Amino acid sequence: MSRVSLEGQVAVVTGAARGVGELLARKLSARGARVALVGLEPDALKQVSARLHGDSEHWHADVTDHEAMTHVAREVGERFGRVDIVVANAGVATGGPFVDSDPESWRRVIEVNLIGSAVTGRAFLPLLVESRGYLLQIASLAALTPAPMMTAYCASKSGVEAYAHSLRAEVGHRGVRVGVGYLSWTDTDMVRGADQDEVMRELRQRLPWPTNKTYPLGPAVDRLVDGIERRAAHVYGQWWLRGMQGVRGHLPGLIGTVGQREMRRFADRLSGIRTGLVGAGGSADEQHRTTVRK
Repeated sequence: MSRVSLEGQVAVVTGAARGVGELLARKLSARGARVALVGLEPDALKQVSARLHGDSEHWHADVTDHEAMTHVAREVGERFGRVDIVVANAGVATGGPFVDSDPESWRRVIEVNLIGSAVTGRAFLPLLVESRGYLLQIASLAALTPAPMMTAYCASKSGVEAYAHSLRAEVGHRGVRVGVGYLSWTDTDMVRGADQDEVMRELRQRLPWPTNKTYPLGPAVDRLVDGIERRAAHVYGQWWLRGMQGVRGHLPGLIGTVGQREMRRFADRLSGIRTGLVGAGGSADEQHRTTVRK
């Protein structure tokens, strides 16, 4: 597949204050892209912007807020003159038994990961149509296979995968390409935050190889950059994820059987699992919502 040079291209990255978004912004900038950073942590975004190689700017916005994101898209277009690439990366997570989950945190995972991605796409698609650009939707291994204790996250990532596939069929004739990026457990604040819970950490360690490993961030983001250059329909942050596509139809039944055994094993330890959003990004989201309520 032919590659598109990133030199002079304008890339928007949501959830850019840390983790995948922050490193992706740095690598896109290093290849000549001008970068618009979007997220909930203005101080962190400012620091990321200051470290980038070339032209960049940052915007403080909640990706679930249609009015705010429409305003951001308008300002990004005015600031850079165009938008060629949008990476819908912003995401949060929570874990634990569904029956004991905090309803607000559970709903927020769906809102940020699924609704926020759609709001981002809605806001920036007019600009991508003008440039015949590329939208990369970050999904997850959780879109390919269900997992107990991750109902909100799996639902949200399955949702964004389906949304992106549907959108690709709608906008392709207008010159816009849409890709889905898949990541397994990658060394980010979100994954480290989830691992702070002993039960969740042990459950993950008991998963079959290669799904039980935490993978380094750098190579995964390099694969995302490569996919952006190729305007790829599917991008895999870890090599083995491509193979999961061929067996995904068999996984719900298998997980349903094995998962019951694991839940029985950990049944007497489940009540103490933290029910809020995990990691520094989750804390920033909770702080933002608390501020908005005031």
